[in-house]
Amino acid sequence: MNKLLVMVLALQLAGCATVRTLDAAKPGAPVVYSGTRLDLYAMNGGCCAMDRFGAEAPAYPGIDLPASALLDTLLLPLSLLTVIGVSFQATGGL
Repeated sequence: MNKLLVMVLALQLAGCATVRTLDAAKPGAPVVYSGTRLDLYAMNGGCCAMDRFGAEAPAYPGIDLPASALLDTLLLPLSLLTVIGVSFQATGGL
């Protein structure tokens, strides 16, 4: 059961609209609730997700919508800071 859960989670994150839009980093693309917006755009028959969001919509946006909404909500403080122009100069390691 745990292996199945891990596999479903990995597949969900690989196709997650939020992860795709955050990875795209397209100038001018929506930042706040970007994954949720991408899912809704695809569900409403949007034609040009790559042009608007810098990422392709998931194959099944209706299935992805709850996970993207949750992840977008968790990332909301960082998204808002990004929108107002606060940047973090974080680096890893020593």
